[in-house]
Amino acid sequence: MKQINGGVCAAQGFTAAGVHCGIRKNKTKRDLALIFSDVPASAAAVYTTNLVKGAPLLLNQQHLQNGRAQAIICNSGNANTCNADGLEIAAQTAALTAQALGIEKEDVLVASTGVIGLPLSIEPFVTGVPLAAAALSADGCDAAAEGIMTTDTVKKEVAVEFELDGKPVRIGGIAKGSGMIHPNMATMLVFITTDAAISPAMLQKALSADIAETFNMISIDGDTSTNDMVTVLANGRAGNPEITAEGTAFTAFMQALNTVNVQLCRMIAGDGEGATKLLECSVTGAQDLAAAKAVAKSVICSSLLKAAMFGADANWGRVLCAIGYSGAPVDVSKVAVSFRSAAGEILVCKNGAGVEFSEERAKEILLEKEIEIVVALGDGAAAATAWGCDLTYDYVRINGDYRT
Repeated sequence: MKQINGGVCAAQGFTAAGVHCGIRKNKTKRDLALIFSDVPASAAAVYTTNLVKGAPLLLNQQHLQNGRAQAIICNSGNANTCNADGLEIAAQTAALTAQALGIEKEDVLVASTGVIGLPLSIEPFVTGVPLAAAALSADGCDAAAEGIMTTDTVKKEVAVEFELDGKPVRIGGIAKGSGMIHPNMATMLVFITTDAAISPAMLQKALSADIAETFNMISIDGDTSTNDMVTVLANGRAGNPEITAEGTAFTAFMQALNTVNVQLCRMIAGDGEGATKLLECSVTGAQDLAAAKAVAKSVICSSLLKAAMFGADANWGRVLCAIGYSGAPVDVSKVAVSFRSAAGEILVCKNGAGVEFSEERAKEILLEKEIEIVVALGDGAAAATAWGCDLTYDYVRINGDYRT
C-alpha cells in the first residue's frame, strides 16, 4: 500500500468540484462541493446518532435503500436542520444535481453543514449546482475539500493505492470537522471514493465495522452533530473481481479503508476548533475491547486533561481521574501512564501512583504539536486508540459568536 495524491479524485472515474454559490456571505469562500462517478456505484453510509438529524440525512436514507449512488452534493454555511421545508430543499437539491449530471435523482446523496435552524433557500443551488457540474475535474478534489469546510482551518484529504487480485485499486477521501465532534457516529462529514468492485452489502459491512475503530473514537468538544455522516462510493472501475463475501480481498480492502480513515481522524482531531495540539490516547492491557475503548474515549474527552495539554502541564492525575469514571473494569493499582511526543517519552505514573520525573523534561515533551497519552492497564490483551485535541481559549471565542 502506498500514499498517493488526488483525494476523492484518485480513484478511476471520479471527478469533483467546489464553487461559491451564495450560501456564505464571504464570496471568496467556496460553499458547494460536488463529487461524481462516471458510472453508478455501490454506496454505503453511516449517520449521526443524534435524534435531531439534518434533512439531507433523512433523504439519503431513502436514496440508499438500493445501495447505489453516483453523486454527492454538499453545501457549507447552513446545516439545513430544524427547517420546516428542509426535506423539500434537500430533495430539490438532489433533483437539480441529477438534472445537471444526467442521472437519476435517487442516485444523488445530499449533505449540508453549518448553522442549525437557519432558513435555507433553493436559489443558491439553482445557480450553483450547474456551476459545480461544469467545473467537475479530475483535479477538483482540493476545491471540493474547501467547499465543505466550516470552521476548519485546513483542508483534509488523503488517498492510497493497493492491490486486489492483482489489480491496482485506489481509495481516497476528504473530510470536514472541527467542532461538534464527539462519539458516536457520525460526527463529521467524510466522503470516500474507490474504484474497487465491491457489493453494496459488503461495502456497508466494511464501513460499519471500521468506523467503530476510527471515527467513533474521536472527540473534540463532547457535542455530537445533527448532520454528519460518512459515505463511501465504490464504482468498480479498477476491474477486480467483485467482493461479495469475506476473504483475502475483503481483508485487503478493509486495511486500505482503515488507513484512509485513521489519517482523516488524525486530521480532524488535530484541527479541532481553537486547537494547538493533536492528542492521541493509546490504551493497552485492557480486559476486553469495550474496556479499552471506554478508557481511551474517557481520557480524550476529559476537559481538564485537554486544558492541561494546552498548558503543557504533565498533570497525570487527570488521566487517572478519567480512567476512574470511564465505567471500564480497571485495577487502578496496575495502571501506568506515559506522555510521548517527537521530543521523547516520560513515565509519570506506575502501579496507579506517581513516580519521580522532571517537570522541565515533561514540559518539553508536551510542547510538541502531537502528544500521545500512553495508558497501560495491565489487565489483559485488548487495546484501543482515541483522538482529540487540547482545549484552548480560542474554542470559546469561536463558539461564542458562531452564529452571529
